[in-house]
This record gives sequence, C-alpha cells and structure tokens, in this order.
Amino acid sequence: MKEKYLKLLREIKREGIEDLISWLEESDFFEAPASTKYHLNKKGGLVEHSFNVYHALLDEYSLFTKYETSSDSLALVGLLHDICKANYYKLSEKNVKNEEEKWIKEPYYTTDDQFPIGHGEKSVIIIQKFIKLTDEEIAAIRWHMGGYESKQNYQYISNAFAKYPLVTLLHISDLKATYLYEKEN
Repeated sequence: MKEKYLKLLREIKREGIEDLISWLEESDFFEAPASTKYHLNKKGGLVEHSFNVYHALLDEYSLFTKYETSSDSLALVGLLHDICKANYYKLSEKNVKNEEEKWIKEPYYTTDDQFPIGHGEKSVIIIQKFIKLTDEEIAAIRWHMGGYESKQNYQYISNAFAKYPLVTLLHISDLKATYLYEKEN
C-alpha cells in the first residue's frame, strides 16, 4: 500500500512534493492507525483510510459535473487530509481478562499530541512546510471534519462549503470512507 500511495503522490506536479514524501517516510504515517477506536485502529490504518478517502473523493467528483478541479488537488486533499495523525498515536498496553478470566496484556493505541494546534489546521501547516496549497485546498483540508468541529466554527464551515465545492466533496468522502467502507460489521 505504501508504494501505491507514494506513486500517487509523485504524480502531483508541485514543487516540494519529494521533500514532503521524505517527511512522510521518516514519520510513522505508513504504520499509524487512523484512530484510537473509531475506524481502522490498526497498524497501517492511516494510509488505508487516506486511500479510501481519495477513492471516495474521485467517485464524488465524477458525479458532480458542475465543478472542475485538477487531479493534483483531488490527490492532495484526499491523500493528505489526515497527515496531522503522523507521529500522533502511540502503542500502549492495558490489562484485560481473556475468555478464561485470566488477566492478559492487550495492545491499544493512545494519543501523544506533540504539536497541539487542531486537526485540520495541523494538516495544512505540515503540508505547507513543503508545498504551496491553493485557498480551496487549504479550506478543504482545514474543514474536512465538517459537523464534527466545535459549534463555534459552524459559520466558517458553512461559508467554506458554500464557497468551495472541494470542501463539501472531501467531507462527504471522509464520511463515506469512515462509516461505509471501513465499518467492520
């Protein structure tokens, strides 16, 4: 999966993309979970989720014929919207009882936020250390959590949805990936 992901990133025609790829390879992005408990909380879950969002975004984009954007923009926001989760999760252990009622140690993920500035904001900042994003790409990544943001941000989110179609498309794609494609049952 890592090789396919890197191949897609290398197709993006932006100055600094190789520096961003180097940063990703030095981070735990390819081993990290997508979350601690909500979806793909397993090794490699983050890269799998990023692929799922990207493919859902391509599907959503193909249905919305009143809007045009570049394949670079679709790849950037779909594949990198959760880059903030690199170097964020830590594997720990907890004591639980097994089927025989004996205590055993079970691994689980916890968080260790070394740069606590917010979710979407953090992704935008990390990406822009390496490559320049358009205003629409910034808005899409910043607001991809949509209604999961705090209520005080709803007006900003609504304005971003209205101004930039990519914001809405990325949010829908993230929801589809998380709750439809990645559901375990």
